[in-house]
Amino acid sequence: MSLVLQLSGVTKSFGAVRAVDGVDFRMERGEICGCLGPNGAGKSTMIRMILAIIRPDEGSISVLGGDALDAKDWLGYLPEERGLYRKMKVGAFMAYMGRLKGISGAASRSRAAAFLDRMELPGIMDRKCSDLSKGQQQKVQFVSALLHEPEVLILDEPFSGLDPVNRRLFQAEVLALRERGTSILFSTHQMEQAERLCDRVILVNKGRKILDCKVSEALRQPGIRALEIEPVGSSAEAAAKIGSMAGILGTSTNDDGRIVRAELRGDADQRSVMRDIIAHVELRAIQEARVTLDDVFVHLVSDASAGARGTVAGRAGGNAAA
Repeated sequence: MSLVLQLSGVTKSFGAVRAVDGVDFRMERGEICGCLGPNGAGKSTMIRMILAIIRPDEGSISVLGGDALDAKDWLGYLPEERGLYRKMKVGAFMAYMGRLKGISGAASRSRAAAFLDRMELPGIMDRKCSDLSKGQQQKVQFVSALLHEPEVLILDEPFSGLDPVNRRLFQAEVLALRERGTSILFSTHQMEQAERLCDRVILVNKGRKILDCKVSEALRQPGIRALEIEPVGSSAEAAAKIGSMAGILGTSTNDDGRIVRAELRGDADQRSVMRDIIAHVELRAIQEARVTLDDVFVHLVSDASAGARGTVAGRAGGNAAA
């Protein structure tokens, strides 16, 4: 594998706010890497610098061995905010986006039609973008980012707003792109998607990198324990009640809303926490849970211990240099 993206000591501030603080990061060819973090962590700022929309205040960014601006024609980008020209027909929009990357209108339309067929949107080239549903618009914009067959594809919250069927369709296409050698960086809040798709993850918080490793290594982070609870009645109410209990670091619910996951604090006694939950929440079942990327995310971001974060950041730096 060869290096396609490298950030070295990258820092970016907006006034008194340091959005990205000394981040080092590498991505290899044919790799899917998730850029994870809470709102305001600095993910979008990092992406904008990689795309050469803005420049870092300090540090350097190399894309495909050169300056980010010089590599722009080899990059594909799906932004979180939809950017379709609503009054244009899909075919005209595809032709326009292709010409921006040096592809003829005819070639753009041909490639777009083939991609749209795979994305289960046949026969829409003559429809206006404004006539499409939000999910259909997202598919169209995704396809427009692939017309020039980019070497590096950047996806910002690509699964946002998609139903389960279309999420699986997107996932299959992302995996197929990796098999064809495309390197993919995507920013997401959906930890389940990141765990399923990514080879590696980088976690940023308050502009700093706090984890950078393979997904399998992230799931072996020490001190992370979780419980899986199936309540009787509302899982949202149960999650709120459980989240306020002693020994609980954070809670989340699964996709169908039936199961509550509760991550334990490092010093919590698991048996005592389970007894407390059983005493205050009507349950169908409770058991120790397999650690997920969501648990890792909650643990590293929610843990207020500066010493713990320093230890993790130190390990992350070592992984990045490997």
